[in-house]
Amino acid sequence: MSHRLILLLALCLSTTVHAQTDIEDLRDIHSARSYAMGGAYRALGLGTEAVQGNPAAIALYRMYRMELHGSWDAQGKDTLGGVSVMDAKTSALAAGLDYHLLSLRNGEGRATAHFSTLALAFPITPGVLIGSSVRYLRLGGTPLTRANASTVDAGLLLRFSDAITVGFSAHNLIDTQNPELSRYFSAHVGYLSGMLVLAADVRADFQTREQSVFTYSAGLEYILGQAIPMRIGYTYDGFNEASQLGVGFGFMSQEGSGIDFGYRHDLGGEKGRVLALTLKMQVG
Repeated sequence: MSHRLILLLALCLSTTVHAQTDIEDLRDIHSARSYAMGGAYRALGLGTEAVQGNPAAIALYRMYRMELHGSWDAQGKDTLGGVSVMDAKTSALAAGLDYHLLSLRNGEGRATAHFSTLALAFPITPGVLIGSSVRYLRLGGTPLTRANASTVDAGLLLRFSDAITVGFSAHNLIDTQNPELSRYFSAHVGYLSGMLVLAADVRADFQTREQSVFTYSAGLEYILGQAIPMRIGYTYDGFNEASQLGVGFGFMSQEGSGIDFGYRHDLGGEKGRVLALTLKMQVG
């Protein structure tokens, strides 16, 4: 009888785990630029993806930004659409707002997520920026996958020169008991000189599994003719123990407005094939 009870509990646990969405789904919300750069973007502050990353980075450049995002995974059929705005021009206190609608696969079909983020950032000095964000998730689907929760992120960004930035961020600091919003940390560095951009991120998760899980990202961007950014990036996904390769390009005006295309190819793991598009408007 005891063996049957243990088997039944194991089956129930297995069903629950597989019914949940992938732990990385909500950590994997990118613009086309960051998909192409392997997800290495948190230290750069070059787009509205900063609202989802290190919130301190939204105060790095004094300008207005608005972006529309869309992506589709040809393998898993996950889809994403979003809009985000940032204002780092009106006052020293920068603000950003992001909303994404996601359709995600899970063990029992599909789950629909509404994911919103409000971020604020302030430069304590020209070289020290701090930020925080409030995130709200409403996840529909089966009773096992539903979520209605809020949490908080915090970030620090250090600008050592016009070219070099280093940042640290902590995510999902409020424990919501939802696996999609489990806590993790990131350290990141960016280098921007002329038409060349280099970036690297490392994410650390000490909570989700018994052993710590690390995800590494690195990316490069070079702007041809001051109008055509070319990008390439690499990610090692510690959850799936697989590599991902990103590539992309775009067209941009002198003010920074334009369009970006990105593609990410999973080398193993879930074998995802993500196509991404971002329309952006920027006013200095």
